[in-house]
Amino acid sequence: MAASKPKPRPSQASLADPHRLYELSVQCAEAEIDFIESTFERLRGRKARVLREDFCGTATVCCEWVRRSRSRRAIGVDIDPQVLDWGRANNLSALGPAQARRVNLMEANVLNADTEPVDALCAMNFSYWLFKERKALKRYLQRARSALANDGVLFLDAYGGYDSFREIEEEREIDGFTYIWEQAKYEPISGGLICHIHFAFPDGSRLERAFSYDWRLWTLPEILDLLDEVRFSRVTVYWQGWAKDGEADGVFRPATEGEADAGWICYITAEK
Repeated sequence: MAASKPKPRPSQASLADPHRLYELSVQCAEAEIDFIESTFERLRGRKARVLREDFCGTATVCCEWVRRSRSRRAIGVDIDPQVLDWGRANNLSALGPAQARRVNLMEANVLNADTEPVDALCAMNFSYWLFKERKALKRYLQRARSALANDGVLFLDAYGGYDSFREIEEEREIDGFTYIWEQAKYEPISGGLICHIHFAFPDGSRLERAFSYDWRLWTLPEILDLLDEVRFSRVTVYWQGWAKDGEADGVFRPATEGEADAGWICYITAEK
């Protein structure tokens, strides 16, 4: 009787969890919260208590926010019920019961979400770039301003540099896998930008287009002009510094001028 053939092992890509890979390669909730809490206190002279995270995805930032203090609450808003369910099952479940009760995840469009006034509202990882028309982004910024408490602060990030206008791929090795960022198409008349995230694994398998983005590549002057139009009282850009070895140092300082780098990332605060 012939021996049965052993079943082939499943590939690493087929076993991978895209949301977990995203958190490991793209998000750093600890660094984002470090910036929000220290910057808010410097600007307002008090500690922020209530945070709203728009486009919250897996809500890792919301969870980090409440984890740091018993007096904090977080509201996460996202339109995708599946990613919110993943966040509840994997991130909220890792909190203590009292901590989890201080996180409210809402399935809603950020343009229509009705929440209590919040101290800080953040839209990170360039998520607001899905508003590709100027009037649409202006409407979102108006809604964000109205969601803030009287002394609330909006936190955004942005990226740019001459490589941001190119159709390129960049790879970064992370423990156990390779993160691949692809700028697949840039259209200069509309500013449309199509990007994908892929993951590659040591066994040669790949997770293609684990995440895809259809954005407009907004420039800083465009964003700052819109924030001024919707009547934020003060807007500040925070530019990242450089270490002696030429790598970004992860420290963001207020700046009125930046460098013409191939690629840069900055934070923006807009005070109500």
